Amino acid sequence: MIQQIEIDPRRCNGKPVIAGTRIPVTVILDQLAESGSVDAVVRKYPELTHDTVVAALQYCHLVIERTEFEPQPA
Repeated sequence: MIQQIEIDPRRCNGKPVIAGTRIPVTVILDQLAESGSVDAVVRKYPELTHDTVVAALQYCHLVIERTEFEPQPA
């Protein structure tokens, strides 16, 4: 499913987007946080499907898994 995410420096300043669209993954995350529903996101962006929204979440998961975090003092 991750192949549904594209990164092209000529599109949306190189931000990850849903393939074939100009919809950044961050917009999908914002919409999910706001609505709490994949169906609501798909209704707002009819060019998306349930699978493309899930692909955006999987992409975020992979990015977080591959990122090294350093503890910050409290």
